[in-house]
Amino acid sequence: MAEVDKKHTQQIYYFDQATFEEQTQCQEVLYDYNHSRPSEVDRRAALLKDIFAEVGEDCMIEPPLHANWGKHTHLGNKVYANFNLTLVDDTHIYIGDYTMIGPNVTLATAGHPISPEPRKQAAQFNVAIHIASNVWIGANSVVLPGISIGENSVIGAGSVVTKDIPANVVAVGNPCKVLREISEHDKQFYYKDLAFD
Repeated sequence: MAEVDKKHTQQIYYFDQATFEEQTQCQEVLYDYNHSRPSEVDRRAALLKDIFAEVGEDCMIEPPLHANWGKHTHLGNKVYANFNLTLVDDTHIYIGDYTMIGPNVTLATAGHPISPEPRKQAAQFNVAIHIASNVWIGANSVVLPGISIGENSVIGAGSVVTKDIPANVVAVGNPCKVLREISEHDKQFYYKDLAFD
């Protein structure tokens, strides 16, 4: 199996010149996206379809956007990501409908061996990330390889998600842990003691 073909197998492979050259194609389109004008809504929408594997309806990604490949990321409908989303999408990232992503979030499917010798050879492995529908990932959070986040869950700002997060919870911290379930209280109050009308 060629090295570039191992990207989606969770096996160790070695980053080579051919992989770099293929990745550069994504970087070219990202350059155009990141240098588009805010008024170029239709152009941005078309570029997102060139960058990603799938783009649902009414998705909005604020530039700058960073991705290793782009073509391994799948967006549902009405996905919103704020500035500086970084997608280390060496394998697939699935983002469900109505998901909101705060600024400076990193979703990283790639990792490297702890042992230093293979790292000298640019050894890498990739494990897919699955983010269900209606998830909110707070600013400056990092989601590591192989993580799944269940629907409706909230990841607090600055979290490092090292383990799967179930549906319908608020999870925070480094490492990210479930703080509580989403409750009836959350239907009445949107922030601290600030109530919905």
